[in-house]
Amino acid sequence: MDPVSTIVWIVSFVVVTVTVTGLSRRVGWSAPVVLVFVGAAASFVPGVPEVALEPEVVLFGLLPPLLFAAAIQTSIVDVRARRDGILLLSVGLVAFTVVVVGFATYLVVPAITLAAAFAFGAVVAPTDTVAVQAVAGRVKLPRRLVTVLEGESLLNDATALVALNASIAAIVSVVNPVSVGVDFVLAVVVGIGVGLVVGLVLATIRKQLRSPVLDTSLALVTPYLAFIPSQLLHGSGVLAVVVAGLYLGYRSPTIQTAEARIAETINWRTVSFLLENAVFLFIGLELRSILTAAFTSGITIPQTIVISIVVLLAIFLARFLWMIGTTTLYRYGPQRLRERGWSWPTGIAVSFAGIRGVVTLAAVFLLPEDTPHREFLQFLAFVVVVGTLLEGLALPWIIRRLKLPPPDFAQEASEMQRLLAEAQSAGLEHLESQVTGDEDDRVIERLRINALFLSDALENPSPDDRADLPLEYRRLRRTMITAERQAVLEARAEGRYQEPAVRSVLAFLDAEESALKAGGADGKKPLM
Repeated sequence: MDPVSTIVWIVSFVVVTVTVTGLSRRVGWSAPVVLVFVGAAASFVPGVPEVALEPEVVLFGLLPPLLFAAAIQTSIVDVRARRDGILLLSVGLVAFTVVVVGFATYLVVPAITLAAAFAFGAVVAPTDTVAVQAVAGRVKLPRRLVTVLEGESLLNDATALVALNASIAAIVSVVNPVSVGVDFVLAVVVGIGVGLVVGLVLATIRKQLRSPVLDTSLALVTPYLAFIPSQLLHGSGVLAVVVAGLYLGYRSPTIQTAEARIAETINWRTVSFLLENAVFLFIGLELRSILTAAFTSGITIPQTIVISIVVLLAIFLARFLWMIGTTTLYRYGPQRLRERGWSWPTGIAVSFAGIRGVVTLAAVFLLPEDTPHREFLQFLAFVVVVGTLLEGLALPWIIRRLKLPPPDFAQEASEMQRLLAEAQSAGLEHLESQVTGDEDDRVIERLRINALFLSDALENPSPDDRADLPLEYRRLRRTMITAERQAVLEARAEGRYQEPAVRSVLAFLDAEESALKAGGADGKKPLM
């Protein structure tokens, strides 16, 4: 394909992705599901080039930025509070799924070895971050449940890839169970270590950058700075990216300017939107080549139908049974777990949120060439992705039937107002300490009024007045915002407010600070 044709196809690809996603959201459909079906239909249209996702491109090129974009928006406070449930799902459930699906595949797929069956179990074990977030965004799930699902999908890739590597090694040689355990511990320790080191180093560097352009440019390569060294050191690159993202997301209020935070948020939302939705369109476009390869495996259509049903049932039953055990542990286990308030409806809802995606389709292509029925297993992975995406469509109905409480938006709004009042009080106290008596009384009075009525001032800005504000007002107001932000961070560290309220107030303060700097505060040229 010549360069011009390649560019035309790329542009067309982006246009189709944006259009289909936008229309899907308008009519209330699941965008990932629609994109898969649109891609599948397009794969049979004459003239559409054959698409083949290289696993290395997905694992090294697409997965790191997708995970990082999700991690920086995930609250490390919430993850830490729900760490027991997240670990039960991201480690325990993955291992259980590998065993259950592995044995089921071994029993129904002709002439497959147990090692290859376990490798396939590892391929389909991890849930997909993008798909889970897409479903969570359409359904008003309780905050705690969303945190657990997002934490699971962020961390279970590492467990699944370690299990896959062990199974692949078993296909070509004899594997010592002890070495598998050592590899897993090494992957976790190195992954966490590299992620923390990268996070600490980049936090130090970014704290010195005043330009949002420079800060964002460094942010765009951060996922690869964490992923590649971890992989080279035999650690989990996935875990390194997640840890670095969680750390930098938590530290962002203290290491970045308001403009940099706003720019980074918008840029990563754009990057993740294009990548995550493009991946599902790619999945659909692969259908033709996957079917062509599967038909050469010698397995008949009736056998294919039976095998697909058995594998999908095994995946669902593994998750359902694990959630029964997990919920029982929370309900009747140690006092610390019983205090979590994990209900049976919560466990059932989690059972139906096991959606697979890009990692599954990329990982299945990592199977060695001499794996029995390798092409058929690739087709089976496609079936699992589509089947679990369709399963996710039932989640809104299931949530309504279970009568799970939606997020308490009124409480979150009340918390935001209380926290904002705290921040305003801190800003006013700081103002009084900065007043020397030489300032214009009108400036000081206006600062006090604006601090007390900050919400109204931001929702109904007055461009004309803002244009006439003296530099003194901008300078003092920015010092007040710094104090207010510090008060918010102290309240978050003390755990007195939920994360949605904290993020809302920080965004509020960022917006005002950005507007003040855009006017050339302190007589300086606005930052680029």
